[in-house]
Amino acid sequence: MQGKVRVGRDAKEDLIVELAPAPGPSEIQLESSVATFYGSRIREVVRQTLAALGRESGAALSIRDRGALDWVIQARVEAAVHLAFPEQSGREALPALLDGARFEVPRDRMRRSRLYLPGDQPDLMVNAGLFGPDGVILDLEDAVAPPQKLAARYLVRNALRAVDFGRAERMVRINQLPRGLEDLPAVVTQPVHTILVPKAERGADVIAVAARIRELTERTIWLMPILESALGIENAYAIAAADETVAALAFGAEDFTRDIGAARTDEGRESFVARSRVVLAARAAGVQPIDTVYSDVGNEAGLIAATREAIGLGFDGKGCIHPRQVRTIHEAFRPSDKEVAYARKVRRAMAEAEQRGDGVISIGSKMIDPPVVARALRVLGLAEFYGIPLEEVSR
Repeated sequence: MQGKVRVGRDAKEDLIVELAPAPGPSEIQLESSVATFYGSRIREVVRQTLAALGRESGAALSIRDRGALDWVIQARVEAAVHLAFPEQSGREALPALLDGARFEVPRDRMRRSRLYLPGDQPDLMVNAGLFGPDGVILDLEDAVAPPQKLAARYLVRNALRAVDFGRAERMVRINQLPRGLEDLPAVVTQPVHTILVPKAERGADVIAVAARIRELTERTIWLMPILESALGIENAYAIAAADETVAALAFGAEDFTRDIGAARTDEGRESFVARSRVVLAARAAGVQPIDTVYSDVGNEAGLIAATREAIGLGFDGKGCIHPRQVRTIHEAFRPSDKEVAYARKVRRAMAEAEQRGDGVISIGSKMIDPPVVARALRVLGLAEFYGIPLEEVSR
């Protein structure tokens, strides 16, 4: 048994829970901005959570609420109970599982955008799916201050069960190993698709995470190691090929530039070689290369340029730190009418060559090599994904 503990944030759609051991039945002191309408409901959720955790007695709770949803209340109360009474940490108070939360995603699914959401800020999670990112990342690592990491773990677990993220791939960035292994039991049994492994430096890092996941669940959960150091870049291929569940290899520019002692610039000269090596290692291992985030949220022109540069280097996606960046990134990945028109010509030339029984593909007097064909088919696949009417594209 510990002394008085405090968890939570004095922020909208969140609450602060202070809990102290006390004799007799557990007591709840509530202050809420929505007490007039929801005070009785908040008390009911708190009592149900305490009952599920075996704490109907022995605790005094002081709660300051600012409109938190039920799953947030449950997470904050559970964190407080487990901090105050570590001996009861094996018990859980899970919210109901949202209909449609469980669905699978393929290893090679579209990953143009992945939106980072701090794991201790539930107000940013609730509407994230409305912005249409290909993936949402509930972040337990850099976005969460060390004193809040345990409480954030309960929030992330509950969000995976209770928040509608649409059809976005549900990702969790765990903490740097070995601490990150402690995050896995709370999340991999929930509706999560992909685990991001930060600061991966060796293939053994990936193997350790994959092995722990297999101990916890029979489901296939994809891994996305993030390379953020010189050592990680040196071992890029070994990391990408370490386990069959690796679906993508990501680059993290902020920590990388700090590791090599360089300032991060808009031109990106300091990370050009490292980013290129991420692409090469990912392609050699048969996984997707994913570029770093663009940190200047207000600079849309800069984001467009950075995304187009990433596409030019061979990346399949880019990170987002703000919802407004999602649409910009998606538009940058959209193939132009000119690209689609040329891809259609290549496909038509392929069909004509097949009809002739000819292994040589040409457009006019120009021979078309297999890499050009592969690029054309990729463009047509993107055009179909974007709903571009292929037959109407100008030639």
